[in-house]
Amino acid sequence: MPFNLLVAACLLYVILLFLVAFWAERQAQRGRVKWLRSPLVYTLSLSIYCTAWTFYGAVGYAARSGLEFVTIYLGPTLVLIGWWWVLRKLVRIGRTQRVTSIADLISSRFGKSNLLGVIVTLICVVAATPYIALQLQSVTLSFNVFAGPVPEGWALRDSNSTALWVAAGLTLFTILFGTRNLDANERHNGVVTAIALEAVVKLIALLAVGVFTVWVVAGGPADILGRIEASKIADWEMQPGRWAGLTFLAGAAILTLPRMFQVMVVENADERHMATASWAFPLYLFAMSLFVVPIAVVGLAVLPEGSNPDLFVLTLPLAFDQGGLAMLAFLGGFSSATSMVIVEAIALATMVSNHVVMPLWLRFRSGGARGAGDVRALVLNARRLSIAGVLGLGYGYFALSGGSSALAAIGLISFVGVAQILPAMLGGLFWRGATRAGAAAGLLTGFAIWLYALFLPSFGGGGLFGAELMLQGPLGIGWLRPQALFGISGIDPLLHALFWSLSLNTALFCGVSLLTFPGPMERLQGVAFVNVFDHSGPTRGWSRGGAEAEDLLAMAQGILGADEAQGFFQAQAAAQGKAGFLPDTTPEFFAALERRLAGSVGAATAHAMIAQFAAGAAVSVQDLMAVASEAQQIMEYSSQLEAKSEELARTARALSEANEKLQALSVQKDAFLSQISHELRTPMTSIRAFSEILMEGGLEGPDQARYSEIIHDETIRLTRLLDDLLDLSVLENGRVQLNVQVANLHDLIDRALQAAGQTRAERRFVIHRDLPSEHMPIFTDTDRLVQVFINLISNARKYCDAARPELTIRVRRRGARVEVDFVDNGSGIPAGSQSLVFEKFARLTDTTRAGGAGLGLAICREIMANLGGTITYVPGQGGAAFRVALPVRRQREAA
Repeated sequence: MPFNLLVAACLLYVILLFLVAFWAERQAQRGRVKWLRSPLVYTLSLSIYCTAWTFYGAVGYAARSGLEFVTIYLGPTLVLIGWWWVLRKLVRIGRTQRVTSIADLISSRFGKSNLLGVIVTLICVVAATPYIALQLQSVTLSFNVFAGPVPEGWALRDSNSTALWVAAGLTLFTILFGTRNLDANERHNGVVTAIALEAVVKLIALLAVGVFTVWVVAGGPADILGRIEASKIADWEMQPGRWAGLTFLAGAAILTLPRMFQVMVVENADERHMATASWAFPLYLFAMSLFVVPIAVVGLAVLPEGSNPDLFVLTLPLAFDQGGLAMLAFLGGFSSATSMVIVEAIALATMVSNHVVMPLWLRFRSGGARGAGDVRALVLNARRLSIAGVLGLGYGYFALSGGSSALAAIGLISFVGVAQILPAMLGGLFWRGATRAGAAAGLLTGFAIWLYALFLPSFGGGGLFGAELMLQGPLGIGWLRPQALFGISGIDPLLHALFWSLSLNTALFCGVSLLTFPGPMERLQGVAFVNVFDHSGPTRGWSRGGAEAEDLLAMAQGILGADEAQGFFQAQAAAQGKAGFLPDTTPEFFAALERRLAGSVGAATAHAMIAQFAAGAAVSVQDLMAVASEAQQIMEYSSQLEAKSEELARTARALSEANEKLQALSVQKDAFLSQISHELRTPMTSIRAFSEILMEGGLEGPDQARYSEIIHDETIRLTRLLDDLLDLSVLENGRVQLNVQVANLHDLIDRALQAAGQTRAERRFVIHRDLPSEHMPIFTDTDRLVQVFINLISNARKYCDAARPELTIRVRRRGARVEVDFVDNGSGIPAGSQSLVFEKFARLTDTTRAGGAGLGLAICREIMANLGGTITYVPGQGGAAFRVALPVRRQREAA
């Protein structure tokens, strides 16, 4: 088969994945996620466990080591069937704590310690390096099968160049669909859907090669059984220790591999999907392993001696001139490698950005979280660079190690590395006495032994460990030989490293935990994790603090984005009975905000950011003693009463605030009546006085004209006031007649700016607009809408107190509605006045600058209500900010 055709097929396949991922993202944005978040897609996404190792390497493993390859499938099967309750607990914790990665899980459990997050991130990145190298090697080997001995066409001259281009392509695809936005749930619908498609492709490819092998090359199942009896695979003898060790290792991997945690916990949309996956995924693994032995046996029999058994899935169809089947097999292997690399890179990049980049940024940035601004670009760029770095490390390992003749050996090295997380994970899930110090001691010890006994020796004699060190140990100390620690030799190197690393890891984790006392936040999180099914939600970790809600909103907007942050604050305020205003900074609000932020930047970073605002608001040891004690669990009823008491307190607070608002409105009403009397009396007094002067006669022409002009101006002023009162009355009673017509929103904003330009015309006022976003047709009463725009722009020109006043006008289309924001750069409206700003009798404190009776915004509110829209004040924008929202099409009959 021409190599150019193979490359073209790869490009077309990647384009197909790109289109599928793009389609899924669009469907998710439109709210059509039912099918995307189905048990079928979730189960298929777990297939990233089946990498190029299981697609190509399982056959090679069987050819070399008989049925030992079964352990790689047996471990996950036993966990999913027998330990599904552990997986369910992980999923529940992931949802309640808004966990974004396995590093985030460990960090959150042990007091939201970023140090532990960094340690787990380091372990995962280093452990993933040989695994990513394995994928690059498998794709490179498969390319070489088609390229032939003499490169032609697009074929590259050496394996390193091929691996480099593959790594670059995977980096680009992962960045495009893994870091498009900063999702508060860290879910990637597009990537998951593409992986589900790849799961189907690699299963069909392997089954197709298996059917071809059994019924075309061989004479059917009976012939296959005879060939197995005659092959060297029949002479294989089980080594119980190695069998048990590898089964345990594969079972641990399903829990601790970053990519498996990503799809199993983070991407899980419904806890019930785990019940389906507990039986469906083992069936998928069975199907993937069904033809491994037949392909290995037939390949050993019919292919030339010395053929690489890792590539039998490809070379067997090619040996019988089945180019189409070989192409399908190649795409299956390509799918196996790319799906693993994509999800692994996303998971690792999230860990690096959340536990390394963001904490460093918070530490060295002036003002910390308080001066955060918009950090979404920082986080996304950090993740993009991390993806490139992770794939770069994988390529570096591939280039330095020179590849391996057995793909399975590389994968097992990674399995032992990530297994070091298992003691801290299981201990954190089931033992409330586990401490941060114990977890750190165990993780660091296990990681160091894995590096020393298995990872570094994998580079071979030309690597960091020379032959002399491997044989005699460092400085000739024999009991420190990497593969014979403490003088125990003769053990398989893999099992040797697994035994010592996990044994010392677990011993130190338990021992140090028993010798140390958990801190307040550790005890709090211990109860939340261990008893996750006993609580409806996470246990709160804050007492009432003095942080301002507006400051917290500004910080949240920089991480979540303005729309999502404002929506969250509005929902929290509504839950407190304060719809339309900012929420109170209660302990429950702090906890909810921390969980929401944790979905984007991780638990440790979110906790640190909240702590900078709520200094001194964290719970004390005394606050947590009752929570951590058994007696408190028995007195759960008391906490329920407390919750009801808090709910009553919120209701009482809402009633009190409503009463205060009514009192303020009463005062404003009295002031309004006084002001109206003054506003009416002043022009009428002037009109009467100057009319009497004119009636007396004897005035010169110029004086007579001047007095007449004064009477005319005062009449206009009086008429304007009466018009405002009448207009407001008509709007409130719903008797207004709307003239609905189509217009370009851009033209309406232009009209409003031109009409309001005479307000304080002497001031230099800068207007910022995004003109392309304004060009959209709307069906509404254009005159009334322009009236609202004029009022807001005039207010900004009058009241913006910045030295260099600016007004930003932003337009956003949201489905069938459009939002127009007017934001100035002044000091904004004081928090105490925000609740009254739209009331009929509201005026600013400085009445000399008001220029009217305080009816402008009240009229705007009624206009928008009649237009089917709203006008609201948006806090936390750095100045006075008003949002006008209305339907794009206002039906005439609704008028």
